[in-house]
Amino acid sequence: MHYEGDIYRPPSEANSILLQVTAGCSHNGCHFCGAYKNKKFRIKDEAVIQEDLHYAAKHFADNDRLFLCDGDALIISQERLVGILDAVKKLLPRVRRIGSYANAKSLARKSPEDLLALRERGLTMIHMGLESGDDETLRSINKWGTAGEIVEQGIKVGEAKIKLFVTVILGLAGPRRSAVHAEKTGAALTRMNPPYVGALSLMPVEGTPLYERLAAGEFQLMNPRQMLEELKIMLEHTELRPGTFYANHASNYLPLRVRLPQDKTSALALIDSALRGEIPLTPEWLRGL
Repeated sequence: MHYEGDIYRPPSEANSILLQVTAGCSHNGCHFCGAYKNKKFRIKDEAVIQEDLHYAAKHFADNDRLFLCDGDALIISQERLVGILDAVKKLLPRVRRIGSYANAKSLARKSPEDLLALRERGLTMIHMGLESGDDETLRSINKWGTAGEIVEQGIKVGEAKIKLFVTVILGLAGPRRSAVHAEKTGAALTRMNPPYVGALSLMPVEGTPLYERLAAGEFQLMNPRQMLEELKIMLEHTELRPGTFYANHASNYLPLRVRLPQDKTSALALIDSALRGEIPLTPEWLRGL
């Protein structure tokens, strides 16, 4: 397989065939993200993609999952993307689930009919970062689009019957705007109503603009208690019908897996117990991205 640079994929895709169709991210400007800073975005040559598909057919024919890398595969034109998915179906007939990262910028280029055509060809899971439902916080991290625009694209994915996993980041607004960030993020998730939400805790990456702001004293990290308080507010304002709210990423202080709506009350009680010091938190040396 012709992989370029570091390859990132969701934990749920650990056993998937990783097919790199783009190098990097078309936006690549979020101030907290260091994932693709060493790559200039481009769509990979068709001949290379097809060669990788033939390699996968020879060596991974029994796999039933495939993930399109890098950070923004859906920016590819509809015609080319349909061709890639058709080739997957032809060469890897056992693949039953195809996933991809996508951002609101790339999804905005796809019509509802485009997304339906992709789902019909096996694209059944999209991972998208909301990060925050607060426009001021989104502007501060140079995220593409407003919260409303990102929510609109998430709703469009759901209407195409493609499962959506949305990520949000605790601590992203700092202590001053924490409550606003939490409340508005919960409200945005409620409007979008994805089946899956993943909450990560901010861990600044060296070399990113956010890390530089932190070093210059222009941004303040939140302590574990503040992170838990923010998580509680966010969860209080999130209503999924139904859905699962994950806060079990390695960056988090209190691992949670909350089925909504039925587990909400018990999850909030668990956070309260942690705030009272009755439950140990993940130590700093065990946290990571």
